[in-house]
This record gives sequence, C-alpha cells and structure tokens, in this order.
Amino acid sequence: MQRILRHYIDSFSGLSKEIWWLALITLINRAGAMVIPFLSLYLTDNLNFTLEQVGWVMTSFGLGSFFGAWLGGKLSDSIGYYKVILGSLILTGISFIVVQFFTDFWSICISFFILIAIADAARPAFFVALSAYSKPENKTRSLTFIRLAINLGFSAGPALGGLIIATIGYYGLFWVDGITCIIAGIVMIQTLNPKKVKELDKEVIVDNPVPAYRDSTYVIFLISLALFGFIFVQYFSTIPLYYKEVHQLTEGKIGLLLALNGALIFLFEMPLIAYLEKTSISKIGNVINGFLFTGISFLLLLVTPWTGILVIGMIIATLGEMIAFPFGNAFALERAKKGRQGAYMGLYSMSFSAAHIFGHNSGMQLISNFGYNNSWLFMAVIAVIGIFLLYLVKRRLTHQKIN
Repeated sequence: MQRILRHYIDSFSGLSKEIWWLALITLINRAGAMVIPFLSLYLTDNLNFTLEQVGWVMTSFGLGSFFGAWLGGKLSDSIGYYKVILGSLILTGISFIVVQFFTDFWSICISFFILIAIADAARPAFFVALSAYSKPENKTRSLTFIRLAINLGFSAGPALGGLIIATIGYYGLFWVDGITCIIAGIVMIQTLNPKKVKELDKEVIVDNPVPAYRDSTYVIFLISLALFGFIFVQYFSTIPLYYKEVHQLTEGKIGLLLALNGALIFLFEMPLIAYLEKTSISKIGNVINGFLFTGISFLLLLVTPWTGILVIGMIIATLGEMIAFPFGNAFALERAKKGRQGAYMGLYSMSFSAAHIFGHNSGMQLISNFGYNNSWLFMAVIAVIGIFLLYLVKRRLTHQKIN
C-alpha cells in the first residue's frame, strides 16, 4: 500500500508551480460546471422541450463551441493566452447568471450559442498556457494533471448539482456556475499575472509555418478525434436520458453515476499516464486503445438490462477517456510546433466543438427515431471508423520517420 501511495505521489513530481495554479483555477471553474451535465434534463423536465428541440439546442451549443474555439485560437496568437482565459472566465460567469432568464426555444438556442462561444474561447488558450508553463518532458503529465483538476471538479459538480436541483431547483445551477467562473478569474489575476510568472517553454516562431488546415496528417487525426468526441458527448446528453427513462434512475443517482467518472480519473489517471509513458506504446497507439475502450462501453449497454452494467460501462468508458485524451492532447501540442500554437490548438478544440454540433443532436434524433439500442450500435460503428483513421495517422507518422 505504501509503495502504491509513493508511486501516486511521484507521478506529480516535477510539475511547475504555474501548472498547479492553472489546475486550481480549472478546479474552481469546473466544480461549478453543473448546468451542462443536467442540460438535457433541464430542457425536458423544466422547460418541457421535446427531444428534437433538445437536439437543436445542443447543436447551437456545439456551433457556439466551434466558433469560440476558432476565435480563441486567433486571439491567443494575437493578444496572448492570459487575456483570452481571463476575459473568458469573467464573461462566462456573467453569461451563466443571465442565461437562466431565457425560457423559449429560440432565446435558449441563441443564449447558449453566445455562452458557449465565450466559454470555449479559452480552450485553445488553456492549451497554449499549459505548454508555456511546462517543461517539454512534463507536458503529457501536465495535461493529465489539468484533466485531473477538470474531472475532480466534474466529480463534485454533478453530485452537488443533483442535490441543488432536489432542494433549490434548476436555477440554482446557473448561479453557482456563474459565481465559480468569476472566482476562477479572480484567482487567475492573483496568481498567473504575466508580470509575476515566467514561461518555461516559450513558443517557437517557425519560419514559413505550416497552416494547421494544410497539415493533412493532423487533419486526419482531428477527424478521428471529432468522431471520438461524437460518441463521448453522449455521456452528457443521451446517456443521462437513458439512465432516467430506461433504468428509472433519479437525478441524484444520475449525478452520482456521472461523478464516478471524475472520481476514477482523480484516483487513477496520473499513475496510469506515468506508467504508459514508460512503455513503448506511441501517443497515437494510446489514443487508439482509449477509443476502443469507449466504443466497447456502448456495446455493454446491450448485453443485459441489469442496472449494474451502467456502472461497468462507466468504468470502461472512463478508462478509454483516461488514455485517449491526455495522449491526444500531447500529440496535438507536439504537432503544433510546425506552425502557430494558437491556430493548431484552436483547430484541435474545434474538432471537439464539431462533435458537440453533430453528436448531441444526432444522438437525440437517433433515439427518437430508432430507440436506444440501435443508437448504441451506431456509436460502436463510429468508434470502428475513428480507430481506422487513427491507424492511417500511425502509418503516415511511421512513413515520415523513415523518410
């Protein structure tokens, strides 16, 4: 037991204090991120939206994310990551408080588009900041540490969110989300002011940089990640509905099941990544393995009506997430050195935004027209296609090394 604890502690060694501050800011922000996991339930239960309407709201959510990621990448290269992150945190906090007062279909679509555009403008900036605050040899672990903070926040968020819904109502989620975003911005002003901190790995300005959209290997990689995101976002839209409608789980139990995801990541992701970094498996190889586990998690839902399979499926999906995301992020940051980091990471973030645009809505439409079981089969097929594309990327990288 003592050896396991020592290994866990050692997996955090060598990270800069700036990464620790960035993780704390992320934790504060994500601990209040309660609206998104319960958004589909809020729209159906509180506002009486149909599944088709919920799907279109999720599409506007995704379009906002796509636009915000593009804008954030551009702004990161022009005004710097610090200003982009800080502005996003403060404005997102205000937006969360305001958006609760919109209740009809079109105002919800527009307000969530604006809200998520502001929030996700910070995503490429966070990646650039993380790269700047990390030594090259620590970047995968730094990425994993930030993800740990995100998921620790998400672990607390849904559990607390379910309690808030049961005692206060859905509107309490918007206030908590808004206030925590603003608090995260204040902490950032106090700890990561560029006049007080130093960059450990400054961005290299490349002569004749390769535009991200012309790097064909990178584009294929992003398409595969968009497909991964397509099936992964189901855990924040269609899966909670499946838990409630098919397995009759309450909001509180749904919150606890979603919290299991964050708890597992908090306990196991850092040691797992530290171990996998020492193996001969490439970054792309690890992403393939993660994609495979996530695809299997959907097939498990077809095996038995036993409610316990939901826990097993969540564990398998979380394992896939723990492997795929850190190594996918690390590969993108490594590839970004061929051009401008903001543009590359903006395109990376846009791949997941595309998943939000099509994933939520398609999932809702599939369920409405073909039922849950056929929808889970479709997600498994998407996983197979994504894995095939990643194998193409792996072959290209091997060929490039040979030449």
